[in-house]
Amino acid sequence: MTIFVLVPGMFTGAHVWQETADRLTAAGAVAHAVRLTGLDAALRPAGGDIDLETHIADVVEVIDNLGRTGRKLVLVGHDYGIHPALGAADRRAGRVDRIVYLDSGMPRNGVPAVAAVPDRSLRDRTAATDGEALPPPATPEDWRRWGSTEGVPGPALDRLTAMAAPQPMGTLLQPLRLTGAVDPVPATGILCTANGASIEMVQMMVDRGDPTLRELADARVAFFELPTGHWPMLSVPAELADVLLRAAAGEGHRLAPADASEPPAHLRPFPLEVPEAPRERHGNVDLYLPPAAEAPRPAVLFVHGGPVPADARPTPRDWPTLRGYAHCAAAGGAVAAVVDHRLHTLDDYERAAADVAAAMEQVRADPRVDADRAALWFFSGGGPISAPWLDAPPPWLRCLAATYPVLGPLPGWGLTDRRFDPARAVAHAGGLPVVLTRVGLETPAIAATVEGFLASAKECGADVDVVDVPHGHHAFETVDPTDESRDAVRRAIRAVLDRLGLSDTHQGFPTTG
Repeated sequence: MTIFVLVPGMFTGAHVWQETADRLTAAGAVAHAVRLTGLDAALRPAGGDIDLETHIADVVEVIDNLGRTGRKLVLVGHDYGIHPALGAADRRAGRVDRIVYLDSGMPRNGVPAVAAVPDRSLRDRTAATDGEALPPPATPEDWRRWGSTEGVPGPALDRLTAMAAPQPMGTLLQPLRLTGAVDPVPATGILCTANGASIEMVQMMVDRGDPTLRELADARVAFFELPTGHWPMLSVPAELADVLLRAAAGEGHRLAPADASEPPAHLRPFPLEVPEAPRERHGNVDLYLPPAAEAPRPAVLFVHGGPVPADARPTPRDWPTLRGYAHCAAAGGAVAAVVDHRLHTLDDYERAAADVAAAMEQVRADPRVDADRAALWFFSGGGPISAPWLDAPPPWLRCLAATYPVLGPLPGWGLTDRRFDPARAVAHAGGLPVVLTRVGLETPAIAATVEGFLASAKECGADVDVVDVPHGHHAFETVDPTDESRDAVRRAIRAVLDRLGLSDTHQGFPTTG
């Protein structure tokens, strides 16, 4: 028999676990929902300081009260709840058999819980709150700023709001202290895909060499996905209970280590055989020059996705996909450019956008470039950087392309700056042509932003040419090296070159391979 200790997240109490706990009990397990001081109605003292250590002590007390039963103990932390759960597991590591991270961050020693708040404006406001507690969300829209509410029935959301409690500021601002005793304890991550996370996305981040995520590929770590928002105990309690039971049994998906014998997806070969174009390196920008032709030539600037860790090697401009696209554009008669921008965290969109703008000006200033004919091509998480160009397209921007892009705020990313919302900005694109490569096997959260963008584009009559890859995944060029993928790359390249006035120079572009 397994014992589950369930720790709630911000603003919530033990009551949120009721349906999931009932289902665990019906399956023969034991479920204890932790009452956190100051958040649970039964533990709301009239005064006194409440900090993270208070909540860690609440969880430790539950573990100690269970005694040594010989049964497996699984500690589950949702959202903020992973911080006191992890702190308690560190103090009682010998008693905990597994830790479950339920749609939560990865707390680190010495880092306060406020650092895990994804929305930067909320994080800054929280850190600057002048008071003993942070007021809870008061409306459904307020709750959505803290995580996707997809799947939560209206009455359940109303009940969540009615029973919400102010979050004591000390619980968010006091750094988590870990001794390392918890490190060997097996862990399971449960990702809620409607909140913007997926196993595929985590694998890509591990592949890119993020040192903070390397441990996720350890054999002791497993993952599950739930197709719902940030509060699965309210939206899919039965499914959550089933996943928790499977997690306790050691089931789940294991990630492939970044240093496996097979190259990670982003470093696999480009699917087309493309003539090598001469490359020049100018600071953070690489130029690929077309075959001898009358100058100046139109330019295409390729913008990578992310976030990409600052110390990732090779950097994106040396990734086969970006180099492959650049060679294709050069073979078609354009000056191709690839920029390494500084999108290293989700807080970096503003400076990454500045890097892209500076790179575009640098490219246009080159005497071999026709400054009046240029295109920008965005990939994946670089998609939000396209929004400022859609908002106010300059006359020299003849085309904007996007491949498996993020085209709206992803739940859980905290990207609420409207300047980086392409689905909003497309209404101001005017006659700017957009070439969008859409993959049929996209992660649900990203696919939703693409469909939102297309709906907005249709409403305003924007010029959008969609290149579909029905059987393609995110990063299809190297993940799915099929004839369908090769054809999609060719069609997208041709569409962009045509809008740059290079329709007569396709003879240099590969049609086979």
